[in-house]
Amino acid sequence: MTKCISNTAKSIPLILIYQIVLEKKLRFNSLTIHGGQAPDPAYGAVMPPIYQTSTYAQTTPGGHKGFEYSRTHNPTRQALEKSFAHIENGAYGLAFASGLAAMDAIIKLLKPGDEVIATHDLYGGSYRLFTKIFETYGIQFQFVPMDEVKAVATYITSKTRLIWVETPTNPMMNVIDIAAMAALAKAHKLLLAVDNTFASPYLQQPLDMGADIVMHSATKYLAGHSDVVLGALITNNEELADRLAFIQNASGAVPGPFDCFLTLRGIKTLHVRMERHCQNAALIAHYLAQHPKVEKVYWPGFENHPNHNVAKSQMNDFGAMLSFVPVGADYQAAIKIVEQLQLFTLAESLGGVESLAGHPASMTHASIPKEIREKSGVVDALIRLSVGIEDVKDLIDDLEHAIG
Repeated sequence: MTKCISNTAKSIPLILIYQIVLEKKLRFNSLTIHGGQAPDPAYGAVMPPIYQTSTYAQTTPGGHKGFEYSRTHNPTRQALEKSFAHIENGAYGLAFASGLAAMDAIIKLLKPGDEVIATHDLYGGSYRLFTKIFETYGIQFQFVPMDEVKAVATYITSKTRLIWVETPTNPMMNVIDIAAMAALAKAHKLLLAVDNTFASPYLQQPLDMGADIVMHSATKYLAGHSDVVLGALITNNEELADRLAFIQNASGAVPGPFDCFLTLRGIKTLHVRMERHCQNAALIAHYLAQHPKVEKVYWPGFENHPNHNVAKSQMNDFGAMLSFVPVGADYQAAIKIVEQLQLFTLAESLGGVESLAGHPASMTHASIPKEIREKSGVVDALIRLSVGIEDVKDLIDDLEHAIG
């Protein structure tokens, strides 16, 4: 666990940077570059060095410089964890080997017999982790629509311990009112965890709206270049942070220093990337909405999108993820479209600088049974786009060619 303001480093540049953060609150675009960061005290390196080591010399048993074994702490990972905390307006950041490893740590806060209320149209890997791993240990999950908080309240029982929110959802782009869900969780003394992967902290900061824990697949927008797999947790609660840090160390699902370095480098351009991502996505969403061969487009920026007003109030923009259904398309027709794309790469994942296309039914959500998928809108013809930062005219030309 890394607290965003650390007293362990003694260099003057580090202290000066922290004074700036404390005395004059940096805006988000500056926090991505300077939040929790300072020149390395050894030689003044501007970027945190890659401390590619598993262990650290001690002068006497327990006598070390703050680091003893890299599963527990590593200077490069610590720099990244400080950055996580700052960009989410949190006090504590933790890095994991993947987004699912970060989720795994959260569910390990629970015990057999506990219940979780989760978003019904969440990422397929999340569903698989919940149902195929943790249900076998006696933790129960209810997957419910979360458009209305009052409806969610009806699922709370004496065994409920956690509400798991993903917003916007993957791949239906449903928007959940984080502040309202936080109020519900607090009223029933439940934990609220928010998967903020699709939005990124550039668009929304769930801790500010009352969430207890924020989770990211940092593989996506935070790292931003499709070259690393990594997860993140951020919280303001010291007790929660201590428990999660214990799980992080005891279970050992930590990232290596080079992956931490790459992710930290990616975060430094998050704000400029997200601006272009969102600009491109808005233009593509409107292009698809007017296309005669497109039946439906799912994007939170449309005024008729479910909970558009919530998105408008809790997000700074509407994001770069969207899904669409071609007119009269079935499974094979959708497959044909994604196979004909040339600039959009047909691949798993999202959030990289390059545009990606996916077919949720056969890719990201294949682990969810068909009847459950389709109840939430993930039909066989649905195509999901992660809009990158290329020239938007080239992206539209590619879609025009593929859709026909």
